[in-house]
Amino acid sequence: MENEDVNNDNLNFDNRIPLEDLKKGVDSIKEEIGKVIIGQEKFVELLIIALLADGHVIIEGVPGIAKTITAKLFSGTLKTNFSRIQFTPDLMPSDILGTSVFNMKTSEFEFKRGPIFSNIVLIDEINRAPAKTQAALFETMEERQATVDGVTYKFDPPFMVLATQNPIEQEGTYALPEAQLDRFIFKIKIDYPSLEEEVKIIETHHNRKREAPMTRINAVLNSAKIAEYRDKVQNVIIEEKIIKYIAEIISKTRNHPHLYLGASPRASIAILNASKAIAACNGRDFVIPEDVKGVLNPVLNHRIILTPEREMEGMTTENVIEMIVQSVEIPR
Repeated sequence: MENEDVNNDNLNFDNRIPLEDLKKGVDSIKEEIGKVIIGQEKFVELLIIALLADGHVIIEGVPGIAKTITAKLFSGTLKTNFSRIQFTPDLMPSDILGTSVFNMKTSEFEFKRGPIFSNIVLIDEINRAPAKTQAALFETMEERQATVDGVTYKFDPPFMVLATQNPIEQEGTYALPEAQLDRFIFKIKIDYPSLEEEVKIIETHHNRKREAPMTRINAVLNSAKIAEYRDKVQNVIIEEKIIKYIAEIISKTRNHPHLYLGASPRASIAILNASKAIAACNGRDFVIPEDVKGVLNPVLNHRIILTPEREMEGMTTENVIEMIVQSVEIPR
């Protein structure tokens, strides 16, 4: 009987973690961005989930579909520091991290911090910089710090990289290393708007006249609130059967006949954290299988690689992810 009581307690999901304030904060961000951006609800939702899960995001889409402006508006809803870096083929690591400058007055070298020392960092066209510059991001993205001239500088939280890239124009670009792609919690693929959304976009632009989009956005969350919300997300409950569900999906990617490269344990952790963030955003303090399935595509589509044969046939990573989901039993 004692064991039964324990099990019943575990099934009682009422108000163990207060999430009303978190949900209100999430809705406020969506409302602010919605003043300017038409559609793209899923895009905005994934940005918020990545923020709460302490992850970085790569945004892929053709030019002109509001990748950069949405990322800027998202940063505008946060009372944090923001910097933007335009990646080019001649960009050097010191242009990102900073460099030591000799001070004539003190006769000592002083470190001048680069634009990566911020809270929300927008990297435009991340695939235009060479490998040497890409490598400068490895430590910053994973460990939230930068080491220059043997000295390590910690970043102030939150630290989030939002990177954009164009999948069409490949001339003058460099493929991102797999180790770097793995450090992004999501790869968000942006499509063209629907006809109805296109009409609203044109009307909104006409009515806005010459008013800059950023002037319509108010900052609604500060660093302390973000840290508080992240703590709540970490405390969201996930049952062992859901953890096993995640592990089985990831395991299937490693021996699937259509895949040349499967997902790493970092992908498992990304799914875990993103699932907990989705649950919290929906006012739940426990994860359900639908939360897991909701983040599989953005978590996995940049981590798994199709075999050349399947790629030539026109198969996509999303197709394989769907096959894997169908083959794994959903926990009840």
